[in-house]
Amino acid sequence: MEKLIAERVSHLRELLRGTQTDTLLVLTDENRRYLSGFTGQDTQFDESAGALLITGNDLILATDTRYELQARNEARLYKIVCYKKGLAEELPGHIKALGTKTLGFESVRLSVHQYRKISDAIAKDGLEVVLKPVEDLVEQLRIKKAETEIATLRNALSLAETAFSECVEKIKPGMTEKELAWIMEKGMREAGAEGLSFPTIVASGPNSALPHAIPGDRRIRVGEPILFDWGARLDGYCSDISRTVVIGEPDDTFKKVFQTVLDAQSRAIDAIKAGVSSRAVDTIARDHIEKQGFGGKFGHGLGHGTGLAIHEAPRLSPLKDTVLEAGMVTTVEPGIYLGDWGGVRLENMVVVREDGAEVLNRLDPANYRI
Repeated sequence: MEKLIAERVSHLRELLRGTQTDTLLVLTDENRRYLSGFTGQDTQFDESAGALLITGNDLILATDTRYELQARNEARLYKIVCYKKGLAEELPGHIKALGTKTLGFESVRLSVHQYRKISDAIAKDGLEVVLKPVEDLVEQLRIKKAETEIATLRNALSLAETAFSECVEKIKPGMTEKELAWIMEKGMREAGAEGLSFPTIVASGPNSALPHAIPGDRRIRVGEPILFDWGARLDGYCSDISRTVVIGEPDDTFKKVFQTVLDAQSRAIDAIKAGVSSRAVDTIARDHIEKQGFGGKFGHGLGHGTGLAIHEAPRLSPLKDTVLEAGMVTTVEPGIYLGDWGGVRLENMVVVREDGAEVLNRLDPANYRI
């Protein structure tokens, strides 16, 4: 692991030289773990388990007493410093020792409140340091996965699929969405997951027309769509999968919607390979759905990267274009959502390879009958 961390830091330093920034302050949970191996988690947005200070020669992990021992055990390439008063108050002393002139910070993570505290502390200490916002520097490295990361994602996905297979055997009419969500969550934990990638979605009937529905007390009925969206986290890496099933015989609407979504997913996956435009892949699925008479019923993007974060680059979307490269991992999740009737979404995880897409899933998305 230390060798992999050292390689990542080396690549980051190469990128850092191109930003005219001599020191990078890393606060994002996933980036901190990616670059150091430290697994401490931020409990909420305005609380932090620690920060990295990275220069061309120095590696510092600053944290508090709650995580000091953990940091020393996990981030062995870093000098561990334990702050007593808080990061903002003690940061000037560290950057002074480093000789920092330009401090790059992750603008996606540093709040205005935190920025003011840090800048005020630097000014109070009499330091002439420029604070420079930096975007997507570490994310450029994370977008392509090493084979070890892909193996972990595959294992995380396997745990999630195992939980679903066991849940399907227990589904009966009259059960609530909440009950099924708990069965899924319990199953993932018992299969070996360290946690959930995100709150499990179980939506039945009209609720399945809500792409991010919250499981409630609605009871499952025969013949209606039941949409599941779930994922297991393993060694920090997130899996993500969606399936739509039905108890008994579905109506004609379900059959047409389901087949359209399934075909859209298949066409998109067939188009994925290194060198292809992510927007073009989205268009392939979207155009098929529109040609089948469901224009405007697929509102979200076709897919997103997964890794240490559940949503990361690349995006398969009309909004942002990325040239796909070998080693990228993305979901492919077309959906159709029809008002009072319900919706269908099917989601697989794939790895971009030079000559095509490698599907990581074992569960066939075409199976919908319970």
